Amino acid sequence: MHIGLKETNFNFPNQTGFYRGKVRDVYHFEDKLVIVASDRLSAFDVVQPKPIPYKGQVLNQIATKFLNQTSDIVPNWLISTPDPNVAIGHKCEPFKVEMVIRGYLSGHAWREYKAGKRLLCGQKMQNGLKESDAFDSPIITPTTKAAQGHDEDISATEIIQQKIVSTADYQQLEDYTLKLYKRGKEIALKQGLILVDTKYEFGKKDGKIYLIDEIHTPDSSRYFYADGYQQRQNEGQPQKQLSKEFVRQWLIENGFQGKEGQQVPTMPESFVETITHRYIELYEKVTGTAFEKADTKNILNRIEQNILLHLQS
Repeated sequence: MHIGLKETNFNFPNQTGFYRGKVRDVYHFEDKLVIVASDRLSAFDVVQPKPIPYKGQVLNQIATKFLNQTSDIVPNWLISTPDPNVAIGHKCEPFKVEMVIRGYLSGHAWREYKAGKRLLCGQKMQNGLKESDAFDSPIITPTTKAAQGHDEDISATEIIQQKIVSTADYQQLEDYTLKLYKRGKEIALKQGLILVDTKYEFGKKDGKIYLIDEIHTPDSSRYFYADGYQQRQNEGQPQKQLSKEFVRQWLIENGFQGKEGQQVPTMPESFVETITHRYIELYEKVTGTAFEKADTKNILNRIEQNILLHLQS
């Protein structure tokens, strides 16, 4: 049995800081970040009690692949991945917005639409759409980047008026977002998938904009299976998704939606195994390559040694 990586507590030479996010442990250095993708699973903004073996490796390797496949569009923060669970890159000053782009009416956009709204983050959504229909062209619906709690919808006008991002920088972020989404859709289609919506985060270093964080992973994106998409739409059937939606469904069925006073249910080992298998299946479907499980016997030691080797080189 493989035990998931719950957390790391390393102390490296010349380390200047440490931050533990929902699923990643971030080690700060003067000009770079070392990010360890743990096997923690977050749903409804709550970290679940049990880690999911190989989840961190899956997400780290998907993000690495897509960062490499889009580096001709926008420079990105990644320098190297010295370990299956580790990414090392440039330390950038993040913009305080997340660039969400939607090609289809799904998720949050659908919930707003169903409630009668036709304007989302200043973007018009045409009348007469049903869930999972494609927009005439993709819409960018940014959110504020909250340090705590939930991110909030915000329009481009508000972002510029509130001086969160300058006009010139925001135009560049929109341009990058549209081009990245177009590339992401093309890559997904080759795998028989539709990239429904996704989000990008950007930062600045030495006056230059970089793409930061992970991209096109199932934790930051929604995918539909392309095969049968139109038929399902015509018949009013729900779309076949490739995301962690099935985890949320299990939690809902077990009385948890992240609301106050609700207890996080403990997942049985069999379900934890199911999630691992689904993440691996997801990796293989999204990347079109076989997943190679890293040796997890001494995972903490392995990760620490690989980071040290990189820092010394």
